Order: sequence, then structure tokens, then C-alpha cells
Amino acid sequence: MIGSGGVHEEASARGTVVTEAAPRSLADLVPGARATVALVVADGAPAMVRRLHDLGFTPGAVVEAVRRAPLRDPILYRVKDYEVCLRRAQAACVHIVEVKR
Repeated sequence: MIGSGGVHEEASARGTVVTEAAPRSLADLVPGARATVALVVADGAPAMVRRLHDLGFTPGAVVEAVRRAPLRDPILYRVKDYEVCLRRAQAACVHIVEVKR
């Protein structure tokens, strides 16, 4: 859970563990890693947000980075039972919370 001030709070058996949560985007996800979509934002481009939502990048969706092109752009992601290729600029619009395996 994210509390006030961008602080990440995590409930545990011993209490609440609070750590600073660095903002992460889908573009930062390394191949093989999984994450949950937290928010999709694009400054001044509502059409981009709509397109990403239509592609399945909705809050709560689990996304896996499959592989990158040799020059790091574009990146292939697996979301909702299919694969989507996005450029880094598009993937940067998707804010994530990484899933621990």
C-alpha cells in the first residue's frame, strides 16, 4: 500500500514495514521480471492512456517483460494471455509495482 508522501507501507506479522518507494515504470522492468500495473499516465496525451488501457495495461493487471530488442527498444511484454511490443516512451507511461517471486 502506498501511503502519504510516496512511502511504501507493507503489512507483516510483526507490524507495518515502511520503506521509500521509488517510482518505477514498465520501461525499467528487466526481461523475466513480473509486475502489477498501478497507474497509467501520459502528460497531455489522453489518447496514449486510452490505447494502453485498450491493450490490457489496466490497474491490477500482471505484466511480464519477455525480451528486449538489441538496442533496448522496443520491448516485448506479456499481459492478459497475449504479447504486446511497446517502445520505451510508451512503457514509461505505465507505473508499476514489482511482484516478488
